[in-house]
Amino acid sequence: MQTFADKIIHFNTHLHYTGQLPKGVNIMNPFAEQPMVVEVMKQFYRKFYNDTHTRRMIIGINPGRFGAALTGVPFTDSKRLEDPCGIHFPGPPAYEVSSVYVYDVIAAYGGPAAFYKDFYIGAMSPLGFTVDKPGGKVVNYNYYDSKALTEAVYDFMLENLRKQTTFGIDRAVGYCLGTGKNADFILRLNEKEKLFDRIIPLEHPRFIMQYKLKKKQEYIDKYMEAFSAGRED
Repeated sequence: MQTFADKIIHFNTHLHYTGQLPKGVNIMNPFAEQPMVVEVMKQFYRKFYNDTHTRRMIIGINPGRFGAALTGVPFTDSKRLEDPCGIHFPGPPAYEVSSVYVYDVIAAYGGPAAFYKDFYIGAMSPLGFTVDKPGGKVVNYNYYDSKALTEAVYDFMLENLRKQTTFGIDRAVGYCLGTGKNADFILRLNEKEKLFDRIIPLEHPRFIMQYKLKKKQEYIDKYMEAFSAGRED
């Protein structure tokens, strides 16, 4: 029988986007572009998902350049990968602000082993996007940042979200990271496709760290309450 880890690894290593993208938008597929990412990702999932437990799904936006695009693990930068996850990262260190918050949540839940036994973190788009700015600067781009991009990748996102719900996901409740555009999109999508019985939106980690840092503990408590509510259902 395939483990949860087997399913994730197969999914990640078979991701391909072959459609057209709006002018100036580039796609990031670290699993196809960086062999190191694949090896690190395999170590992580074999450590925390080498079982057949049912888990609840947390749905982010799309991978960022300094988190999942480097480690292959959503909301996990190289520092958090090494401590507290205990997995060596062979590349240059990178810091991702959302990862800091997520691992504060994970610590409050009881640590990586406890958290990842109960939750699987994915994203509305499993691959990331960037745009080139004047002067050669490359910045992250979200699937909802332009209508043209959303329309271009809609079928790709839906197909891959459906695939992830077959890993062993408890579809009674899903959690959405972002109470704005990501929540609006996912709630409308779920109303149409019925992937989860209900979706609970939570403020996005980046929003909390950038704009609500003084109230971070309040948001961690809110996450814990939402996770408890989902478990009681």
